[in-house]
Amino acid sequence: MVKEFFDQYPYILLGLEALYLLGVTFLAGKIIIDTRNTSKTLAYLLLIIFLPIVGIIIYFVFGVNFSKNQFYTFKVERNEQIYQKVHQYIEETHHKTLNAHQEELQNFLLTVNFLYSAGNAPISQGNHTEVLINGEAKFEKVFEVLEKAVHHIHLEYYIYDNDEVGNRLADLLMRKAKQGVKIRFLYDDLGSGKLGRKFLRKLQEAGVEVSPVNKITFRLLANRVNYRDHRKIIIVDGTEVFTGGINVSDKYINPNPEQYWRDVHLYIKGEAAVYFQFLFFSNWVFATEKLPEISTSYFDYKKTEPGRSLVQVAASGPDTRPSIMLSTSSAILSAQKRIYIVTPYFIPVETVLNAIKQAGLSGLDVRLMVPKSGDSVIVNAAAYSYYEELLENKVRVFFYKKGFIHAKTMIVDDHFSSVGTANMDVRSQELNFEVNTLIFDPEINQKLKNLFIEDMNDCEEIFLDTWKKRSKFKVFFEHLARLLSPLI
Repeated sequence: MVKEFFDQYPYILLGLEALYLLGVTFLAGKIIIDTRNTSKTLAYLLLIIFLPIVGIIIYFVFGVNFSKNQFYTFKVERNEQIYQKVHQYIEETHHKTLNAHQEELQNFLLTVNFLYSAGNAPISQGNHTEVLINGEAKFEKVFEVLEKAVHHIHLEYYIYDNDEVGNRLADLLMRKAKQGVKIRFLYDDLGSGKLGRKFLRKLQEAGVEVSPVNKITFRLLANRVNYRDHRKIIIVDGTEVFTGGINVSDKYINPNPEQYWRDVHLYIKGEAAVYFQFLFFSNWVFATEKLPEISTSYFDYKKTEPGRSLVQVAASGPDTRPSIMLSTSSAILSAQKRIYIVTPYFIPVETVLNAIKQAGLSGLDVRLMVPKSGDSVIVNAAAYSYYEELLENKVRVFFYKKGFIHAKTMIVDDHFSSVGTANMDVRSQELNFEVNTLIFDPEINQKLKNLFIEDMNDCEEIFLDTWKKRSKFKVFFEHLARLLSPLI
C-alpha cells in the first residue's frame, strides 16, 4: 500500500529523500564541530551514513554532548559555590604536603601538580589507608564503620542492587537515620535502575535522603547514557572514606564460586576525606538542584589519628577536564622501573596507549592483567585488537581465568599506586563521573604488587608468536569492533 502511494506521488518520496539528505548533512556538520575525538567523529559519521535512521538514533542516544549545554552549566556554577567553602583547606593542605614530602614525590611532581591545577585536587598527608580485597572484606569493614557513625553518612553508587547485601546496608542506613544521623544517598539511575519504588520509598520514609543522578524518564530513549555516575563512594562523619571498584551487590561477595568476582577497594581515614566530600556535595547539588547548608562538621578530618599515606584524588566527569586520563598517562611516563595495570575493560584512548607502549619499549617491566572473557562480546573483541601491538612493544599481557577481574588498579615503581572506579576505556576516561585515588605509600604499593603477582597464578600469559596465529576471521572481527570502540 505504501509502495503504491509513492508510485502515485513520486515527488513526495523525492521530497522526503531530499529532507533526509539535508538532515544527515546538517548532523554530519554538528558531529564534526561538537566531537573533539577524531576516531569518535569518524565512527559517528560512518554510523549515520551507512546505517540510515538507526545510526542517527544511536548518535542521539550515545553521542550528543550535553556537557556543552545548560544541563552542565548549572553544575559547574554550583561546584564553584561549594569549592569556596573548602578552598582555603585545599590550598593550605596541598602546599604543606608538597613542602614536607618533596623528595618522596620527586618523580611524580608533574602528575601531582597537574591534578591540583586541573581539578583543585590537593595532595594530603597523614592518611591511614587499607586495601580491601573483594566484597567480603569491603562490606565487613563498611558495616563496622557505619555502625559508629554519629553525624552523617554519604553514599554515591553506580550499582546498588535490591538484594541481600543491598537490603542489609539499607536496614543499617534506616536505623542510623532514626538515631539522628544525616543520610544522603546518590545512585545512578541507569546502573541502579532495578532498585524499585518500594525500596526507595522505604528509605525515604525512614529519613534517608535519596536522589538519582541523571534521572532517566524513558529508558528506551535514555538521552544521557553517556554521562553516568560510575563512582563508588561512602563518606562517614567527614573523616572516613570507602572507594574503589566494588558496587553494592551480592555478586561482589562471591556467593557462587563458579561466577567469581575479583575486585579491590580502599578504606581511607584522614585529610583526603575533605576532597571526597567536595565531590559528593557537587553531585548532590547537581542531582537535587538544591544547595544544602554545609557546615564545618562535614569536613572534620582533624579528629582522626595520623597515618602515613599521601593521597590525591583524580576525578573526571562531563563538567571537568579529563583528569583521570591525563594523570594516568603522566604517571606511566614518570615510571622508572615497573608498571602493573589491572582493568576489566582495555579500550584505551591514544594518549594512554602510547604512554604504555613507550614504557614497554623503554625496557620497563610493564604488565597488563585483563579478564580472559569479558561480559560483552563486542567489548572483549575490541580489547583483543590492542594486545598484539602491546606485545610488539614489550608489554606483558595476562588473561585472568579464575573468574571476572573487575579491579581498576595501577602501581608504578615502589611508591605510587592507583585504585579507582575508572576502567581503561573511552567511556570511563572521557564521559562518566569517575574517581581514582592515588596513594603515595610504599606499603600500599607492596600490597598491590603482591596481589598482582598472586593473581598471576590464576592467569594465562599470552605471547606474540602464538597470538599472531589467531584466525583471520577473529582478527577481522576484533578490528571491526575496535572501529566501534569510541561508541562502546
